[in-house]
Amino acid sequence: MYSFRTTGFNGYAVQYSPFFDSRLACAASANFGLVGNGRLYVLGLTPSGIVAEKWFDTQDGLFDCAWSEIHESQIVTATGDGSIKLFDITLNDYPVQSWREHTREVFSANWNLVEKTTFCTSSWDGLIKIWSPVRPKSIATLQPRNAPLSCTYAASYSPYNATLIASCSSDSYLRLWDPRVGDFPTNSVYAHNGAEILSLDWNKYRPDIVATSSVDRTIKIWDLRFMNRTSPALPAMSNASPVNELYGHNYAVRKIAWSPHASELLLSASYDMTARVWEDRSAFKQSATQPSVTRLHHGGGLRGVWDRHSEFVVGCDWSLWGAEGWVCTVGWDEMVWVWDIRTVLR
Repeated sequence: MYSFRTTGFNGYAVQYSPFFDSRLACAASANFGLVGNGRLYVLGLTPSGIVAEKWFDTQDGLFDCAWSEIHESQIVTATGDGSIKLFDITLNDYPVQSWREHTREVFSANWNLVEKTTFCTSSWDGLIKIWSPVRPKSIATLQPRNAPLSCTYAASYSPYNATLIASCSSDSYLRLWDPRVGDFPTNSVYAHNGAEILSLDWNKYRPDIVATSSVDRTIKIWDLRFMNRTSPALPAMSNASPVNELYGHNYAVRKIAWSPHASELLLSASYDMTARVWEDRSAFKQSATQPSVTRLHHGGGLRGVWDRHSEFVVGCDWSLWGAEGWVCTVGWDEMVWVWDIRTVLR
């Protein structure tokens, strides 16, 4: 395992480079993101540990970051002042592009894994915006209809469909969007019974499976084929049930990420100061026509716990490279950890 201290800045997000196995990006904020500057770290993994190859300071806190899928040196950041900045790590000091259309904190940024020339952001203003790094304005804006605007904590492109986006919000809805259809959600589910949904991720091997995590301390697995369809004229209501539920965290689950190597493995980061590795057993029970309705008991499916952090764990990611099982986590304790899940599996 390796560690790096983001001295003076509390971590919010960490991501492996899609091009290099030894490079990470970390978004961090001073004073826990409440007030003060932000810093984007570019970290290198070396035989002697993690080193800061470069960093960029911003006037407001950073809440998320995403590597470009077409340019190995570019990273987009989500900022507390509502702006989005694109940095090139081969240059110094300033972003190469900046946009400001959101009216509240930008809380997530996600690059399109299929089409690769666009990315999306979500904000506390309730909006999802789609961007191209070569355009001065957003390409599209998506927002719920017939519902009060709520904080949209995360939005993520499908790894299988270039236009399909999933989002999760403080109103407890998991929504699907396809800009080809319109600027309204095409499907939705009331996913966590009123509790805020903080994170979501698409399964990398099962194109219809999305996981969500919430302040209710649970992780739920959804089969999108069984979500209700919506329209601009109809409110988004759904009685769909998850195909699995994972219990074990003691506080809100802030971030989740499916493994790029195994369809059943999921990593989570929580305010209980732990990161956990889960096995989604519904992966072994699903058929093409009928989702599994098996529920895991409290703690069921839990494969391992990482407890080196001493504050909220708020970000996590899997390495695409090398031996399967290497992950990174970041927390409010100003620490980035890189570790092998095989050291905690049971």
